[in-house]
Amino acid sequence: MRCKLLPLLLLPLTFSFSPIACASTIDESQADPQIIQQLQARALQANPREQCFLYTELVHAMTELAGHQMLAGEADQASNTLKQVEHYAQLIHLGLASDTRRLKNAEMLMHHTTYRLSNYLHAASSDDKVVLQATLKQLDQIQNELLNQVFSH
Repeated sequence: MRCKLLPLLLLPLTFSFSPIACASTIDESQADPQIIQQLQARALQANPREQCFLYTELVHAMTELAGHQMLAGEADQASNTLKQVEHYAQLIHLGLASDTRRLKNAEMLMHHTTYRLSNYLHAASSDDKVVLQATLKQLDQIQNELLNQVFSH
């Protein structure tokens, strides 16, 4: 009887160490505009091999900010923030060829960011959904590219 229960007891441990569970420990408090400015400055000054991850951190922080803005009824500000997210997502895409450091971390963070953005999409008004869907589509593509880079290295 004891041996039959052991796999059932170990099952929760299996999920607690999965990448998705690790992604849940990502800091959600980075939606502060001052932190975003610091991330922007760090990303601009970083060497090309580190920019991909820094831009991913920036996209994550700005996605959180846009979500908070949207939930607070600040649709115009959220839309402007999402346009900046699209800009930085494009920089991630362009920098993938030269960046080989922290790709797995960038991919995991982007996975978490797309998950959070899809949650915001479900809570959004119908007016906000178009912009959110376009941004989510772009971030999903970037996440797939990051994942492909992780597997190719």
